[in-house]
Amino acid sequence: MDNRYAIGLDYGTNSVRALIVDVADGREIAAAIWTYAHGHQGVVLGKDPNLARQHPADYLTGAERTMVEALAIAAEAVPGFAASQVIGIGVDTTGSTPMPVDADGVPLALDPKWSENPNALAWLWKDHTGWAEAAEITKLASQMRPQYLAKIGGVYSSEWFYSKILHCLRTAPEVFDAAYSWIELADFVPAALSATLAPGKFVAGICAAGHKAMYNKTWGGYPDKEFLNALDPKLAALRDHLTPRVQDVSSAVGGLSSEWAAKTGLPAGIPIAVGAFDCHLGAIGAGVKPGVLVKIIGTSTCDITVKANSDTLADVPGVCGVVDGSVLPGYFGLEAGQSAVGDIFNWFVEYVKPAGLGHVELTTEADKLKPGESGLMALDWNNGNRTVLVDQRLTGLLLGQTLYTTPAEIYRALVEATAFGALTIINRFEEYGVTIDEVINCGGIAEKNAFIMQLYADVTGRPMKVSRSAQTPALGSAIAASVVAGVYADFAAAQAAMTGLKDRVYQPDGAAHAVYAKLYTIYRTLHDAFGTTTGTTNLATVMKQLIDIREQARG
Repeated sequence: MDNRYAIGLDYGTNSVRALIVDVADGREIAAAIWTYAHGHQGVVLGKDPNLARQHPADYLTGAERTMVEALAIAAEAVPGFAASQVIGIGVDTTGSTPMPVDADGVPLALDPKWSENPNALAWLWKDHTGWAEAAEITKLASQMRPQYLAKIGGVYSSEWFYSKILHCLRTAPEVFDAAYSWIELADFVPAALSATLAPGKFVAGICAAGHKAMYNKTWGGYPDKEFLNALDPKLAALRDHLTPRVQDVSSAVGGLSSEWAAKTGLPAGIPIAVGAFDCHLGAIGAGVKPGVLVKIIGTSTCDITVKANSDTLADVPGVCGVVDGSVLPGYFGLEAGQSAVGDIFNWFVEYVKPAGLGHVELTTEADKLKPGESGLMALDWNNGNRTVLVDQRLTGLLLGQTLYTTPAEIYRALVEATAFGALTIINRFEEYGVTIDEVINCGGIAEKNAFIMQLYADVTGRPMKVSRSAQTPALGSAIAASVVAGVYADFAAAQAAMTGLKDRVYQPDGAAHAVYAKLYTIYRTLHDAFGTTTGTTNLATVMKQLIDIREQARG
């Protein structure tokens, strides 16, 4: 095990990170980060608030810059370190973030003809311009192929593969017609590093294909051409250009190309693992296994758990997919999540600008409040609802404010709303037989904000554990690299050696949880009333219930 290292490349919403990890014990010896050059904080925006794109050139530049910098940092920090000791590379990315490519698999945006056309860029995960197409796909599938919907929670999302492509076909046909195919960011980077972008070599990951493109071996892979043709004949024709080579992260797409070896100084030929989404590899980096829910908390959240594929597993309405092998080989991967968490807190600070207060000041003041003391209730749908309603046209709500409501009270209510959303996801899993015995959190919020972690424990009534690594997606990618390089025989062995938890565990406070149980009932009333067609339409008691709880909290 001595002197062997793996690199995890982690592509986030605003930047890319390269992490170098000692495969013997998961020790993180060097990291480098680069913010994408195009757009606002790496995101190309437009007049339509649903639009969010990225430039594929940033993905390539980011890979080169971060790996070169991380290698230099490692050489400075670790005596005897050499790039030749790196044995493999793993890649995780946002998703669904598809991009149109030419007949050689090269993104159209790398051609000067298309480089300034936003429709030829990568369609970032939080691009919701295809909301109408998503509804159309859901309606057609419910009529023609209900089995497709059963494996993705019952609703096709505007965040996903076909809704974005179909929207491009409808609104920018010149881009769609110029493209030979579309590929996910999670598949593009490994293919670019290994020079396997060409259609005859290209390998896609089951993670992206299964969760976002309705790929499933039981119906022959991607949705059939009859179904796609009913949406649009051009979409049916596209199916012929989607690769049949779909693998999980225990496989390699190829070896590092000589071109990329020359750019980085890494050994040519080291294996590049099949790519996956950041939350799925983050779950691996946090030690996911049956009974463990991993919450990757950042601008949004992804909640990941697994169940052995030999077990009977019911279809779970409202989740973002049940896919064999999308997290760990031999296990169903179950994905849920919230479309905005950190983004909601940032919105309040950066757009509302409450009395000039920042996150630190608001957190300090919010932490002084008792559960229920504010008299407020919020819905955490500022960027739509990912789980369990799967409706990106839902919006946020704040209820109960008075002329004396303070910024800190609002801030706490927003945090509480995200915690109630998290509890709704846990409850949905358990309602359908997926037992959650342990919750492990990771990401910047889990790492840095004790107030939020304690509040999540109090709302859910469950201990909140935190991953030892602050960079679990990148660590999970490095673990995948160690497996495909043959350092470990399987992921269980790699996780045992390379992952761990922080000592501090946030235990739920019984009295706080009792108050939150009452507040959660109100949250669910609002959740169902505004988010479903079956919820109550009479909300006359809600404001008064909040006042009653407020008065009890204030004594």
